[in-house]
Amino acid sequence: MPLYYPMGFDSGYLLLVVVSLVLGFATQHYIDSTYKRWSRVPVPDGRTGAFIARSMLEADGVGGVGIEVVPGELTDHFDPRDNSLHLSQANLSGASVASAAVACHEAGHAVQYDKGYVPGRIRTALVPVVNLASNVWMIVLIVGISMSFAGLVDLAIILFAASVLFQLVTLPVEFDASRRALAYLRTAGFDGEVVAGARKVLTAAALTYVAAALVSCLQLLYLLGVSNRRD
Repeated sequence: MPLYYPMGFDSGYLLLVVVSLVLGFATQHYIDSTYKRWSRVPVPDGRTGAFIARSMLEADGVGGVGIEVVPGELTDHFDPRDNSLHLSQANLSGASVASAAVACHEAGHAVQYDKGYVPGRIRTALVPVVNLASNVWMIVLIVGISMSFAGLVDLAIILFAASVLFQLVTLPVEFDASRRALAYLRTAGFDGEVVAGARKVLTAAALTYVAAALVSCLQLLYLLGVSNRRD
């Protein structure tokens, strides 16, 4: 949850920094501790995350999705460009409740892509815009301030707002992928402990997105307030 402040220091910015640090630390600690706890709880039948994800895709009638390993921990994602689940080694070959939860969540994204889930399509369409906006908005803002050009400052805020919109659109996409994952685990006959543990893992992961979106919204409001005071 990066913070950018080119306009001088004040108490509002200090509060924003404190909120960002607290939320960032709390959510990261929660996801790390929850994931580690449930990574030590095995799935009763020993099925790996990759196996369960593949079974979920087949149950939803989704074919042609690859499953590949990606370096790191909790780096798992679905990439529509190659239509593949990219799972960390622990979640690809692991047979824990955590690996099942994460693998099925990413499979949920693949199902969204296959079924044309509207918020997912909107999010994908926003990616090139957000990539551009996130790279240039700060430069535009600094130039606008240094030249006292209100138009550039406003443009910078609009560009940053595009990034905030992207984060907000991401929330229903992530929630829906988790909903699909939990629904599959229930219908596939996994016991209550597996489903409950998976829910805790996915809830912890979702909170990181919620916290990031909240901080970005607060920062946008702060920038709007500063801009209004400058007018």
